[in-house]
Amino acid sequence: MSDLLERVAAFHVAFARRQATEVVELPEFPAVFAVRNPEFALSHEHNHLIVTGPGTDPAALPGLATRWLGQRGQYAITVLDEEWGERVTPVLTAAGYDRSTAAVMARPTAGCALPEPAALPTEFAELRAAVLAQQAEWYEGEELIRQLTDRRPARLRGAEQVRFLAARAADGAIAAWVDLYLEPAAGLAQLEDLVTAVRRRGAGHGDTLLASGLALAAAAGIPQLFLLADTADWPRGWYARRGFAELGRQHSFHTR
Repeated sequence: MSDLLERVAAFHVAFARRQATEVVELPEFPAVFAVRNPEFALSHEHNHLIVTGPGTDPAALPGLATRWLGQRGQYAITVLDEEWGERVTPVLTAAGYDRSTAAVMARPTAGCALPEPAALPTEFAELRAAVLAQQAEWYEGEELIRQLTDRRPARLRGAEQVRFLAARAADGAIAAWVDLYLEPAAGLAQLEDLVTAVRRRGAGHGDTLLASGLALAAAAGIPQLFLLADTADWPRGWYARRGFAELGRQHSFHTR
């Protein structure tokens, strides 16, 4: 594993721990821990088992998820080590889990400047209506939609600096948004949850968000910006065309 990929994995571990309201350590399984947040019980991001690397019997993972995440409609396990994720896949598949894979992609920030117009940091209160409307297009269930929207401020605890960036249409309405996490001590920045509202697509708002995030990371003295891209979806190619290179992969597992 490259040094940069190791630092990305360490950042993900720290981010999950910081934003959780409960962290369950498993002394008998040092490469596994659980994060929980009852306020957002329907959010996998805030209630899942995290496996940082090898050293745990794969057959133990389903039982650990059931025990430490409590009674849930669906269970989630994230494996940060690519090779170990491949190894546990047959066991988790047999236990009723489906796998999704994310490419860890990064590019240098050197020379990146703010576009005109730029995406600007925005308070969640102003962003909420746009996020809520988009979640309602993707999901069903009023409480699920609310939790997937209102969980966002919990991320403010995840990194040294967290900014919610918004790109606006010509009429001033919020057209697209993304989270920017800045961790100067680790020399890393991350863009997460880049979304353009359906009726605002095709106007370049995604490029505005990406360029703004790169420029803000550069201004903070952070040499690398990374993101996660689903290996089965089109944005991975979109990021690659904008200079992002794949470093490795992470696997997520969810019960059916």
